[in-house]
Amino acid sequence: MDYREYHFTRREFLKNTALFLALDGTVSYLFYRSFLIFVLFLPGVVPFLKERKKACAKARQQKLLSQFLDGMQAVETALRAGYSVETAFAQALKELQNQYGGTDADILWEFRYIAVQLNMNRNLEELLNGLAVRSGVEDIRTFADIFAASKRTGGNLIAIIRNTVTCAAQKEETRREIQTCLAAKRLEQNIMSLVPCLILLYVQAVSPGFLDVMYHNAAGILVMSLCLALYAAAWAWGKKIVSIEV
Repeated sequence: MDYREYHFTRREFLKNTALFLALDGTVSYLFYRSFLIFVLFLPGVVPFLKERKKACAKARQQKLLSQFLDGMQAVETALRAGYSVETAFAQALKELQNQYGGTDADILWEFRYIAVQLNMNRNLEELLNGLAVRSGVEDIRTFADIFAASKRTGGNLIAIIRNTVTCAAQKEETRREIQTCLAAKRLEQNIMSLVPCLILLYVQAVSPGFLDVMYHNAAGILVMSLCLALYAAAWAWGKKIVSIEV
């Protein structure tokens, strides 16, 4: 399973397509009052769905990282109990099944796959490296590299796993704290992004003919197109401001 790519289910595809059509219809009506513009904007569904897939993939990667840290903590516990490294992953799977049982957690599938491959005498370092590549998560990639190096050099696996997981967990905790602090700002940004459209909708509702001069003529279309471009640029800028990577 490649976590760098996200594939919509049928329901998700229909839901996101409907969302784009609603946005397309709203923009076409408020800024142009033209069905032709609605049709001309329809190809925009392709980049829209692409961006939605990227957002879903990123959310899935963050969820996988959190689950992976839980898994490696379970591995560390098994190593402390005296199990070998390979057996520790099988024991960790049992712990994860107790923790995530009844869910479709990705980490359960990954640990089951590792356990099966280990029984077929596959190399653990290769399996972790494969997971790191498919996950596209930097922290998992770092862990796999450190684990492989320590395994080759005969380092203290318990200490190495503990320290690496602790560092990754602290980074993840910092990211969550930042996201929590920015949650209100994101909500504020989303509300402010709706204000221009709400103003246009209000004016058209209370004074239906007030904005007629802005539609179906070259000058009005040019002005409304400029306003739409500025609106889109302001929205993109606001999204970038409240997006902080750790």
